[in-house]
Amino acid sequence: MKIHFLGAASTVTGSKILVETQGLKILIDCGMFQGLKILRELNREPLAVPPSTIDFVLLTHGHLDHCGWLPKLVADGFNGKIFCTHPTKEITKLILEDSAKIQEEEAERANKENFSKHNPATPLYTVEDVEKVLPLFRVVDKDLEIKIEDNVWFKFFYAGHILGACSIELHIENKTLVFSGDIGQDDDVLMFQPEKPKAADYIFLESTYGNRIHPQEDTLLLLETIINNTYERNGNVIIPSFAVERVQTVMYLLWQLKKQNRIPDIKYIIDTPMGISVLDVFRANLKWHKLTPNESIEMCEMFTLITSFEDTIEAIYEERPKVVIAASGMITGGRVLAYLERYISKPENTVVLVGYQAEGTRGRKLLEGEKEIKMHGNYFNVEANIVSIEGLSAHGDQIDLLHWMSDLTNTPQKVFLIHGENLALDALRTKIQEKYSYNITIPMLGQVFEI
Repeated sequence: MKIHFLGAASTVTGSKILVETQGLKILIDCGMFQGLKILRELNREPLAVPPSTIDFVLLTHGHLDHCGWLPKLVADGFNGKIFCTHPTKEITKLILEDSAKIQEEEAERANKENFSKHNPATPLYTVEDVEKVLPLFRVVDKDLEIKIEDNVWFKFFYAGHILGACSIELHIENKTLVFSGDIGQDDDVLMFQPEKPKAADYIFLESTYGNRIHPQEDTLLLLETIINNTYERNGNVIIPSFAVERVQTVMYLLWQLKKQNRIPDIKYIIDTPMGISVLDVFRANLKWHKLTPNESIEMCEMFTLITSFEDTIEAIYEERPKVVIAASGMITGGRVLAYLERYISKPENTVVLVGYQAEGTRGRKLLEGEKEIKMHGNYFNVEANIVSIEGLSAHGDQIDLLHWMSDLTNTPQKVFLIHGENLALDALRTKIQEKYSYNITIPMLGQVFEI
């Protein structure tokens, strides 16, 4: 059996692992590379294995770095089945359509304003390309054993992180391969605790926060302080947020603060059409999260939900202080850029980062204190307050990742550490060896292992 590490190897994004055995090829996730230009350019490169030869895709969840390359995979020849849970199918559809629209709009704007090096600038894929992906989905529930060929079966099991997210247990050639996908925090606000694998011959473990322990901070108090201090300066709070799960988590926390009269009676805006659509997915999939139907309804009532760009412009130029949650979470695109173009250079405003910021993204640059950022071909001075609330991450930290392996009844032959930057990968490798004495490998992008 061969394992091809086609993405998320010694980097966080672009998750793609190909399992190749005699007469069968299975791709675990099909994500888009984000962040550094050298990584983003890989999205335009052909896959190392012809997509037409791949039989199945198993999708852990619907974030762009795990599903965002599916339209390109299909355009390049893949015509097999894509297995996922019901919430993951719904979220992936929203994510891909939004991604395609943003790419089309940015290409059009780049050509119109002539700020791209490419002539003409073209999207990686279009909305029409996304439509060709959707018929290939096959929805299965978690904890069911799904046979895909003689002596080959898999099952999804709950991973927390976001709605519908699962780890994968794959049985093939009398071996058990476990792919973590992205693992949520054990004490997440909205998601249940991740389920742990019981046995595995080979583990493929995400390492996003492999070198970090989330601070034991009072998230409600932090949000309360940030909002009240900014309000007293007559400023605006902008929260760049991932449309899936993070928007809903921040909404829930703000709702709790409002119920307790701890934050001012100002306008609270959700400006991400996809994030609003995800609220419907939450209501339709109650067994996947902690919110009751009544809580979902009551929570939404305190927010102004914006879908049209005309309303976005109106909100941007409204003089009164407000709190805005807008996509995207790493400030790589989306509605949040329109707000930041107006607000980032004004010291009375605050930008709150509430999730992982990959290398090369605007969010990472702000987190590291850069005083100038580029948006739509123009540079803007960073005068606004930049604050990070690490505890709001949808990823488990080093303690959570170690705990996830604590129920194994056997010693795996090998643990592959993936989906992390180098410092995180090496720190987690050391901790796993200290705690469990497992055989650890950190694969490089493009490496192939025989097992």
